[in-house]
Amino acid sequence: MRTSTLSRLIGGIGGAWLGLMFFSTGALAQAEGMPTPGGIGLPAMVTPVGHEAQAFYNDVLLPVITLIPIFVLFLLIYVMWRFNEKTNPVAVKDHHNITLEVVWTIIPCLILLGMAFPSMRLLTHQVEVPEASVTIKVTGSQWYWKYDYPQDQGGGFSFEQHGKADSELQPGELRMLAVDNEAVVPVGEVVKVFVTATDVIHAFGIPSFGIRQDAIPGRMNETWFKIEKEGVYYGECYFLCGKDHAYMPIAIRAVSRPEYEKWLAEAKTKFAGGDERKQHVAANQ
Repeated sequence: MRTSTLSRLIGGIGGAWLGLMFFSTGALAQAEGMPTPGGIGLPAMVTPVGHEAQAFYNDVLLPVITLIPIFVLFLLIYVMWRFNEKTNPVAVKDHHNITLEVVWTIIPCLILLGMAFPSMRLLTHQVEVPEASVTIKVTGSQWYWKYDYPQDQGGGFSFEQHGKADSELQPGELRMLAVDNEAVVPVGEVVKVFVTATDVIHAFGIPSFGIRQDAIPGRMNETWFKIEKEGVYYGECYFLCGKDHAYMPIAIRAVSRPEYEKWLAEAKTKFAGGDERKQHVAANQ
């Protein structure tokens, strides 16, 4: 009877674990580039760093944060059953167990050590920027983003990116994520992004890329990504930067190299010498 009960318990825990892994790795489909209502786990990743971060979460962090609470719960149930007053009317006089204390000190250290190596490898891949074919500068301000494309890479222009008001949305556009000017980059190429700010601390982050970089006034930080699929990918400011923090979205469109070259030529004319901030303010008055 005890064996049957134990088998059912182990089977139930195993089923719950497999179910959790199933949901975390995409049972509820995560839309690429945008949040999914009711989604579980990380969003669908489209960059090498993003895939590595997702693997670290699913294969390392998730087992650790799931199995440890299950183990602790088992210990609590066992202690309540084995050492209750009815079973043990006479209290045990032992106060210390050197072997047990050594074990419960060493095992957490080994778990942390096992997590440290993949964590440091992921961190290294995030901060070490490979040779890039495209470089852009992103500046955060209250409450919009400014993008600068350098002259030596076919750019020589800049523009501002503002979140669209509900009244400006076109059919199919996402509320609080759609913007007036999408930043465009080529797919399959390394893009280096310099990030800074003009007023308060902001943070440039895109979940599908697995990146987030602080935008600090007077400091130039950098991050990078290499998008694998064409599409539009959304992010937001990740720091509480004032009253309109929630209305400071990011939109990056990934296109083929020919389409990117075509966009560069059009953007030179569209953003040539224009004061985007004044235009945006005037359009919303």
